[in-house]
Amino acid sequence: GYAVGTNGTILNTSNAGNIWAAQLSNTANNLFSVYFTNANMGYAVGTNGTILTTTNGGVNWALQTSNTANDLYSIYFTDANNGWVVGNNGTILYTNNGGTTWVAQTSNTGNFLRDVYFTNITNGYAVGGSGTILTTNSGGNTWTVQTINTNNDLHSVWVTPQHGYAVGNVGTILQF
Repeated sequence: GYAVGTNGTILNTSNAGNIWAAQLSNTANNLFSVYFTNANMGYAVGTNGTILTTTNGGVNWALQTSNTANDLYSIYFTDANNGWVVGNNGTILYTNNGGTTWVAQTSNTGNFLRDVYFTNITNGYAVGGSGTILTTNSGGNTWTVQTINTNNDLHSVWVTPQHGYAVGNVGTILQF
C-alpha cells in the first residue's frame, strides 16, 4: 500500500500497514492522491500541478510535465495507458500514453474538482466544490455538469453497476 502527504511525503507498506517506509519523492510539494496501475507503475499528484511517476514500485519517482500550475487532487487510470487527473479551477487532464503527456480537457466548471472515477475508458465522473458532479460518456472529450440538490463541497465519488455515490461536507451523501 501507499500513502502520500505534505512536503512530498510518500510512504509504502508491504506488510498490511504494520510498518511504513518513506520513499524519496523528489518534490517538496504536498501530494494528495496516489494510484498504481500495476505493482511497478504508479502516479502521485499534488500542489502546483505536480504529477510524479514511478516505474519500479515506488523506489524512484520522477516529475512529469502537467502544463498546469493548479493544485491536482485526484488521479485515476482505467488501464496502463488511459488516466485522468482533476484539480483546482475545473482542471481535468488526460493521458492516453501512460502519463508521458497530459492534455487538458474542458470541464465546463470553474469549481475545484476533488475526485475522479471511471467505470471504463468512456464513462467517467468527477466531483468537487459547491456540489459539482460532472459526467462523461466520451472519455472526457465532453463533460456535462449534473444538476443536483446541494451546494456542499463533494470530496469523493464511487460508482457500482447499479448506482453512483458522492460524499462531501456536513455529512452529504448523494446517490445518482
